[in-house]
Amino acid sequence: MSSEDEPTREELIEQVQRLRVTDVLLSTMAAVAQLSYAKLDSESLDLPQAKIGIESLRALLPVLEASLDEELARDYRQLVSNLQLAYADAAGS
Repeated sequence: MSSEDEPTREELIEQVQRLRVTDVLLSTMAAVAQLSYAKLDSESLDLPQAKIGIESLRALLPVLEASLDEELARDYRQLVSNLQLAYADAAGS
């Protein structure tokens, strides 16, 4: 990529200023959920890492719920519940 195609310092600052912490955390939660599910796969089973992911989601969700619409909050609560069930299944195997 040439230097002409790269954003300027000012453009980067402007992009960061437009970011919402809520959006970054939701994106992070989605990534943590995907990784946690991957850690529960029988071929790559890593229960301690899956537990860290689940507990991280459980900690973040109450902080974000007030700024989410009810449907999205419900979806994330369900996601955490599904991960907990998958963890219990994997731990019992």
